[in-house]
Amino acid sequence: MIGKKSNVIPSKGGSLFGSTTVAWETQFKEGNAMWKVPRLIRLNDNIVVREDETAIFLRDGKILATFDQPNRYALTDINAPIVGPLIKELSGVQQQAEVYYIQRRFIDGKFGSAEPFQFTDPTFGVVNLRVFGEYRWKISSPEVFISQFVGTLNLETSGEVEDRLKEQVVILLYSALGKMKEQGLKVTDLPSNLTTIEQAVLAMAPDNFQQYGIEINKIQQLNISLPDEVQKAVDTRSEMSVLGVNYMQYQAGQAMVDAAKNTSGVAGIGAGLGVGIGAGAGMGYAFSGQMSNMMQQQSAGKNCPKCGSVVPANTSFCPNCGFNMQQSQTYACSKCGTQVPAGTKFCPNCGNSMATSEQKKKCPNCGSEIDAKVKFCPNCGKGV
Repeated sequence: MIGKKSNVIPSKGGSLFGSTTVAWETQFKEGNAMWKVPRLIRLNDNIVVREDETAIFLRDGKILATFDQPNRYALTDINAPIVGPLIKELSGVQQQAEVYYIQRRFIDGKFGSAEPFQFTDPTFGVVNLRVFGEYRWKISSPEVFISQFVGTLNLETSGEVEDRLKEQVVILLYSALGKMKEQGLKVTDLPSNLTTIEQAVLAMAPDNFQQYGIEINKIQQLNISLPDEVQKAVDTRSEMSVLGVNYMQYQAGQAMVDAAKNTSGVAGIGAGLGVGIGAGAGMGYAFSGQMSNMMQQQSAGKNCPKCGSVVPANTSFCPNCGFNMQQSQTYACSKCGTQVPAGTKFCPNCGNSMATSEQKKKCPNCGSEIDAKVKFCPNCGKGV
């Protein structure tokens, strides 16, 4: 980049025209896309081109030659110590002969949004998003690159070029988010769709960057920052999905967790409830126990007696076979002893008619075989 130590090497033995040898030294190339030789080219100046770079020779803003093979090249121009000032004196014009070195390797860069993207969500309304990430790029066409960035945009350093690229990447990212939002993407879906968004930006890159002679090779480490209150809602939704509970159940569970961490808090809750309904502080503890039991029952799963699938405890019908889980009693087949769901006409194991077998049932607590019409097990006393 301009401003670093010069890579211009004076020619040995001196020169009538003051010519020099120019090379882009390796220690100045790391992370830089291009380097402009910091003086005008003179008659018989030499440039050294290595394997990982291309040199572009311009005069008065027009590309005269491109050097993309490793070698030493002698350049010719009339900007000599004697001829150059004479022409300038006679015509008022000084020849502008310049050389730009171009990096041919891939370069890693980072991008981030300066201004937030306003994402309209059906639940949260207008949400301000900020995006950050990394990208990999290289100059695929040096002539087009120089023509666009140096000639049209008047940029001369790698830093200026990279700032322009970052802006373009963010614009493409916002465009991808807009299209995906039209297809039904919600703000709560963003964390699980980061890879899809990266690929969408990468697919749009050729149409937007080839005109600058640039190739975008990779978009990665994408991070979309949400406002704190929205991020909290997204995290809550993820936890609810894992636990298999609805919002009210989740809130009740959180209250139990908070109360367990602070015993004085539980007492306070109980006392408050007691004052409100005239039942005393003990009501608070009773309420806490009931809510805890409810949470455990609702979050636990059970097996469908017909197909064996594990389903949530509060499910009315098995999502696999459609069996009515509210009639989940099973009866032992009178012929082979296989446990068969209530309502089944024939035993799936031996084919025996279940009409007589359903007169008996097993106690779900102790396993005793009892009459189908009794409500309490005569062996353990549990309701059946």
